[in-house]
Order: sequence, then C-alpha cells, then structure tokens
Amino acid sequence: MRFLTLAAVVALAGCTSMNPMTWVAPHHMEIQQGNAITADNVARLKPGMTRAQVRFVLGSPMVADMFHADRWDYKYQLYQNGKEVKNLLFTVWFKGDALERFEGDALPSDKPTLTDASAPVVANKAP
Repeated sequence: MRFLTLAAVVALAGCTSMNPMTWVAPHHMEIQQGNAITADNVARLKPGMTRAQVRFVLGSPMVADMFHADRWDYKYQLYQNGKEVKNLLFTVWFKGDALERFEGDALPSDKPTLTDASAPVVANKAP
C-alpha cells in the first residue's frame, strides 16, 4: 500500500513538467498598425503639393493633432510573435496648403529595383 501511495505521489508530481503548453508555443498574429509609407510613396512627394494630393499619395494620417495643424505624422508599427519588429514615423509639414518638407522612416519599395550588377546586359551590334 505504501508503494502505491508513493508511486501515485511521484506520478502526480511529474504532471507539472508534462504540461503540453510547454511543448507547443501558442500562435501569435502579425499585427500592423498605422500607415505603411513605402519608398515608392515618398518618391511621389514633391514640395508644393496640396494637402489633398499628399492625402491621395500617403493616405490620411491616423491621428489629427489640433496643436500642429501644419504637420501630419504617419506612424507605423509591426508586431510579430508578440514582439515589436518595426516602429516607424514619417512626418510631412505644410506651409498654408502647400507641402513644405517631409522626413522620416519609410518601408522598402514594393517593387524590386535593378542595380548595375543585376541589370540585364544588352549587346550593341555594329551594322
């Protein structure tokens, strides 16, 4: 009887280390928040553009700041596996209704670009 009691205690004590949640990690969603401003978007910006044109290119800023009416902040955050991977800020300034300047972080371009090393070689044939 003592042996059965001791075996039951040892078996039950081992159950805490046999927790299946320690074997398999839970699934974490990828969460994107804010405006994803890419290098393509930034290349389309030109000083002097109207607010409507900037809104067309970049989208509406997530938060309108009434204390800085001539500045729009575009915030972007990316979380993967419960951890922050990217935290970017892109800011545009206006003078009246015209785009004065812009600066900040942008995501890489959506389209691949060709560099000199990867550009196709075209042979010119003399007539």
